Amino acid sequence: MNLSYWEYNTWLANIDFTIVGSGIVGLSCALQLRLRYPKAKIIVLEKGILPQGASTKNAGFACFGSISEILSDLEHHSEEEVQRLIRQRYNGIALLRNTLGDTEIDYQNYGGHELFISENPALYQKCSEQLPYINALTEPIFGKAGFREHSNSFGFKNILPTYITNSHESQIDTGKMMRALVQKVLKSDITILNGVNVTHFSEKKAAVAVQTDRFEFDTRKLFIATNGFATHLIQEPVRPARAQILITKPIAPLHIKGTFHLDQGYYYFRNVGNSILLGGGRNLNFKGETTFALGETDQIQQRLEQLLKTTILPGTPFEIEHRWSGIMGVGPQKKPIVKAISDNIFCGVRLGGMGIAIGSSIGKELSDLL
Repeated sequence: MNLSYWEYNTWLANIDFTIVGSGIVGLSCALQLRLRYPKAKIIVLEKGILPQGASTKNAGFACFGSISEILSDLEHHSEEEVQRLIRQRYNGIALLRNTLGDTEIDYQNYGGHELFISENPALYQKCSEQLPYINALTEPIFGKAGFREHSNSFGFKNILPTYITNSHESQIDTGKMMRALVQKVLKSDITILNGVNVTHFSEKKAAVAVQTDRFEFDTRKLFIATNGFATHLIQEPVRPARAQILITKPIAPLHIKGTFHLDQGYYYFRNVGNSILLGGGRNLNFKGETTFALGETDQIQQRLEQLLKTTILPGTPFEIEHRWSGIMGVGPQKKPIVKAISDNIFCGVRLGGMGIAIGSSIGKELSDLL
């Protein structure tokens, strides 16, 4: 790109802080930096027209982990580590709500439910037996017992007759949330440059030289907040995980309200007004869904439609209005990677599919590394 003196001097000279990635983490980091450094020159670089990973493409679950997920985590992490993860999610949602306000993100507390497929009664039995233990583990976080058993009041089919419900779980409007974050960032005198792909960077004595597909510039500090795409720039144990989603046209009347986890969380759905949003199916092809490519596959989309017909909306006619996918960042552990790579380079990545819950707090942690 052939930049003029005016363009370069106005937008790219004397940069204090550069954030790569304009998702929840990147924009939250930028806002926290502005609070601490009111006169700093801050820019956010985003390769897409909108955030390209998961921030504008997720299902909008404000959740802390279903009971089967928590029990699974306890097999690989200590009680203290799992408690810390849940607390981070709880505090992250609180920070998001405080930052933007419930109206701006269309926060709705309908509760969340884990459903158990008929073919796996042992999983329900295990979760039911461990209910007092999990409530004791999480009560210091929620302030009261978070999980309880709940009858199948929504009329789903091919599942066991009892759910396990978390009354604290809620839903938000992902698009409204990101628009509100962008507006708040812009009002804070922070520049967002879209359509700019960072390809390389190198450290100087007191700065970082940043190369993009459009221009080059120097910045005092560089923050990597690209989550599932992190390995394009840094060597950390994080890999991409594509999540496919669909949404139906409005169904009237629709009595289903809430967020729902099915088959150990491999499938998840919720109401969006009078429509049903349904996502998941990575377990059908983990290898194929470990990809940086956005898109949908017949195998997973057909399975999602089958679940709508046989389990979620049995006997109810529906039409699919839209399909899409997003790229999450996952790894061998649930703990996000928030660290200083060097004196001038920092990263906050590997959100493990919990971007709504922890994105704000990870952005703050990232800014606190300075």
